[in-house]
Amino acid sequence: MEILNNSWVIEVISNSKNKILFDTQTNEVSIDWLNVSHPWEFEKAWILLEAKEYNNIIFYSFTIDTKHLVIISNDSFELKEEILSFFWDVDVLIIVWSKESAKIFENIEARLVVPYGPWKQTFLTTLGQHTEEVSSYKLKWEMSDDISEFVNLED
Repeated sequence: MEILNNSWVIEVISNSKNKILFDTQTNEVSIDWLNVSHPWEFEKAWILLEAKEYNNIIFYSFTIDTKHLVIISNDSFELKEEILSFFWDVDVLIIVWSKESAKIFENIEARLVVPYGPWKQTFLTTLGQHTEEVSSYKLKWEMSDDISEFVNLED
């Protein structure tokens, strides 16, 4: 799996070259150009998706290349058990940065975190991360259960 930022669209490319596209400007999500930006369960090209609406926000949970990927595009929600249970055993977390994002991250504890947005550098610094910007990131097959890794994608 490879993750890159292509003109405000975060692309997650599977090993079989299928794509999850997340437009960070409009919060639209698609799988190979099929818009999946509404609550439902779906499978396309070996990618499983569950999109759940909670407090008028849609959260995305994908299984891609045997990894669990979650997209959080809005952090203005209350962390309650009914939504926290949706974020089980997260391998890759794509999350917008604002003041509430650090609290959300701490409750999810993903193995790989990809922050985005105009304040992502603040997010990384707040969590003591000083990672250099990269144009893309190839996910390692084995991921640590003990340490969260952070990826700073170029805008």
